[in-house]
Amino acid sequence: MFEFRLKATDGSARAGELVTPHGVVETPVFMPVGTQATVKAVTTDQLAEAGSTMILANTYHLHLRPGEETVAALGGLHRFMNWSRPILTDSGGFQVFSLAELRKVTDHSVKFQSHIDGHAIELTPESVVDIESKLGADVIMPLDECAAFPADKPYAQEAMERTIAWAARSREHRTNEAQALFGIVQGATYPDLRRECAQRLMELDFPGYAIGGLSVGEGPEVMNEMLEATAPHLPQDRPRYLMGVGPPRDLLAGIARGIDMFDCVLPTRNGRNGFAFTSTGILRMKNLKHARAAAPLDAACPCPACRNYSRGYLRHLFRASEILGLTLVSIHNISFFCRLMKDARRAIIEKRFEKFASDFLASQVEK
Repeated sequence: MFEFRLKATDGSARAGELVTPHGVVETPVFMPVGTQATVKAVTTDQLAEAGSTMILANTYHLHLRPGEETVAALGGLHRFMNWSRPILTDSGGFQVFSLAELRKVTDHSVKFQSHIDGHAIELTPESVVDIESKLGADVIMPLDECAAFPADKPYAQEAMERTIAWAARSREHRTNEAQALFGIVQGATYPDLRRECAQRLMELDFPGYAIGGLSVGEGPEVMNEMLEATAPHLPQDRPRYLMGVGPPRDLLAGIARGIDMFDCVLPTRNGRNGFAFTSTGILRMKNLKHARAAAPLDAACPCPACRNYSRGYLRHLFRASEILGLTLVSIHNISFFCRLMKDARRAIIEKRFEKFASDFLASQVEK
């Protein structure tokens, strides 16, 4: 039911295909984040039109509301949110990091105080796999522990050991063969821990591998160093997923180092705040200079916002606090990220990725 096909390489950059129960996904791929079974301010039809082929949802949040039993009763996550293409569910491991003041971690489990109403929640590697089975995503993540930055080495190693143990428990417990369970490489900013974690997870023979615990404050140079310490130690015939990244600069840096899959809230979060990604740089839509601009956000973009509306109109929507502005710029940003991945894939196949990335980065200025 799940397969990765490596189609072309250019240096370490890779072009491939993920074969899933809900369709084939060309890689490199960027996955918009639909934490609560919705990408904020955007319909699933609009996501598909923007070029999205795979999206991400979050197990922790969907467990809290509406609950996995409700999702299952309504036909599973795909039918529930009216999305027929592949879905990946994160486990809630990121919430171990982001909700640190509301949780307690032991070797057995993570106990949370709900950020919604304060009630107690316990997630184990086994319960997370059970929840994800009921949600029905194509690719699922095991519970892991993401160490905050900076982390001293003893704690980074402790979190890594726990992540490996939880991965083994998750693999042992999984019964839904239609779902691909990935291993997650942790190790904070210590190259030796990253390499060790990758090698030990490979012994468990997962169908794909994620690199977690980055883009948490360490900066792009350190992140790239960790990718260089990790990706070469992962199998060539399995997909590699860099979790929670990120800006176009970091996406291209990840692709150059052999990463196939990415997710981030950036395109929609920035879109809701009036920041538009374009082929010549970021536009701040609230700036006065756009007030009478008749040009689209990006003349090279085929999205509905660029086909039908001027920068001046979009600026007006943000100044007037109209919801349509949030939707249009979010759609535009998703389209931009998806086209960046398609263009990168084409450049890899044509053996010109390094020049493509260099030319793209040189074109980017903030306006």
